[in-house]
Amino acid sequence: GSCQGLYTANTMACLTEVMGMSLPWCSTSAAVSSHKRRIAFESGMQIVELVKQGKKPLDIITKDTLRNAIIADLAMGGSTNSFLHILALASAAQLDVSLKDFEELSYKIHQIVKLEPSSTITMSGFYQAGGVNAVLKTLLRDVPLFKDSTGVSLSKTSEIVKDAYVDSTIIHNYNEPFTTKPGLGILYGNISPNGSVIKISAVDKSCYEFVGKAKVFDSEEEAMEALENNAVKAGDVVVIRYEGPKGGPGMREMLAPTSLIVGKGLGTKTALITDGRFSGGTRGICVGHICPEAADGGVIGLIEDGDVIEININNRTLDLKVSDDEIERRRKKYVKPEMKVKSGYLLKYSKIVQDASHGAIVG
Repeated sequence: GSCQGLYTANTMACLTEVMGMSLPWCSTSAAVSSHKRRIAFESGMQIVELVKQGKKPLDIITKDTLRNAIIADLAMGGSTNSFLHILALASAAQLDVSLKDFEELSYKIHQIVKLEPSSTITMSGFYQAGGVNAVLKTLLRDVPLFKDSTGVSLSKTSEIVKDAYVDSTIIHNYNEPFTTKPGLGILYGNISPNGSVIKISAVDKSCYEFVGKAKVFDSEEEAMEALENNAVKAGDVVVIRYEGPKGGPGMREMLAPTSLIVGKGLGTKTALITDGRFSGGTRGICVGHICPEAADGGVIGLIEDGDVIEININNRTLDLKVSDDEIERRRKKYVKPEMKVKSGYLLKYSKIVQDASHGAIVG
C-alpha cells in the first residue's frame, strides 16, 4: 500500500501499469481489497508463464512504452519524480529517451485527470472511475502518439481496455480536458539552461506568471529555519541550492519547505526554486531539478538575495533578471563551498552522479 493521492509511489505504480510491467488494475486496487490479493496471486502465476516463454523486461520496456508512460504522466499530472525514474529507466535499458521527449510531448498532451493533491479525488475514487484502464482507453482512442503494446499480461493494451468503464466526470474526454496544459512541464531559461520541472497541475492558474525577489539558502535546513521564523514573505522566491545529486549529495525531496509555504497561506504568493527535488504531494509554485545544479557550476549558485526571478509557466521559462555581464562578473568571483561530506561512499557518489536531466544516474 501507499498514500491516497497521486504522489510519487502511486504515480510510478500507474506508469508501471501503463508500460505493461504489471497486470491490469495492479496500481489502483486498494491494499486491503480482495482484488489486490487476487492480482498478487495472479502476478505470481504470470511470472512463471513469462519465464516459460522466455519473456524479459526489455521485451516489454521499449522506446514506445517509455513514451507512453510520459504521455500518461502528463495527462494525469503525476509526481515530478517520475522524470528521474523514467530517464533512469531509459538509461538502464539503453533506449533513446531524454528530457527532449518530455519537452516535445508536454506541448501536445492535455490533462484529463486531476487527483489529490490537485483535487479532492483520491486513488480509491480513481479506481472506481475506471483507473488506469480508463486512461489507457482514452489515450489510445484520442492520442495518435500513444502506441498499442503488449505487456506482462501477454495481451495487447487495446484488447485489455476495449470494454473498460470510464467515469468521464473524473477521467475527462480528451477533447474536454481539465486544461490543455499538461500536468507537468519543463522550464528553461538562464537559471535552468538544461531544464527544470514543475507540477503545473498543482499551481493555481493565477500564478502561471510569477515575478518575485530571491531569498537564497544553501540548504533545506536554512530555508526551514527562515520559514519557521516568518522571514519569508509574500513576493519572495525561496531559492534552495546545493541540494542536487552532487550537492546534496543525493537530491533530497523538499516536502517540508513546500508544505510550510502552503500551510502559512503563501502557496499563491511565494515561489520556491531548487536544484533538489520534491515529493509528489507538493503544491504551489515550486520548480525543481534545476540543471546545472549549484554544485556543478549552475547559475542557481550565483543568485543573490534581492535578485528578481521570473517564473512563466505559459512560456515555460525560468529566468534571473540580471544581465549576462553581471552573471559573468559573479562567476569570476564565485567560490564553491566545501563539500558537505569529506569521505566515504557519498563523496565518491557526488563525483560520478549525473545531473537530474539524465535521471541522476551513477555512471
